[in-house]
Amino acid sequence: MIKPHASLLMAAMLAVPAVAMSDTLQLPTDATVDAHLLDVLTLSTEAPERNDLIILPVADGNASHSLPEYCVLIGNARLNGERIRLTTDSLTCIETDGSESEIYSGEISAAAYDTDGNFGIPACEDGSCRLTPDRTFQLRLASDLEIEQQDNPAARINEQRRQADGDGVANPVPADAPDPDDN
Repeated sequence: MIKPHASLLMAAMLAVPAVAMSDTLQLPTDATVDAHLLDVLTLSTEAPERNDLIILPVADGNASHSLPEYCVLIGNARLNGERIRLTTDSLTCIETDGSESEIYSGEISAAAYDTDGNFGIPACEDGSCRLTPDRTFQLRLASDLEIEQQDNPAARINEQRRQADGDGVANPVPADAPDPDDN
């Protein structure tokens, strides 16, 4: 027979992985995420590639998954025939819930696919390839994404500011003093 305190201990131990999982940004292999570029990208035979592009997620698209609203992905683009092949290297996301925020930052391996399902984005005319921020494409993950929540020093500072008993370092309760406007 299992004693009640042993049952509670086992339940607590089983709950720990679930709590840890909520502190992880996860997407499976082959998940798709709608995205667009922050700035205009122009490639040509004279300039066939560009690195360190800023890519942003698009909400309410047709992708299988979504990223937090506040995300930035860094990627590279290369001209390949009449298509732009775009890949990603890293991402940083901030997930907010009221006044709380969680930061995720790490590597991501994904490539852009057009709505036709083919690798790369058809964006070329007359020898010049141009991709504008209003053009949405899908990023397909090449491997599982699993990024642990990062330390958030701003959250600790904000917690200190919210302390109402005067112990907060950045926002102590003001001392009792006469109001200077009361003359």
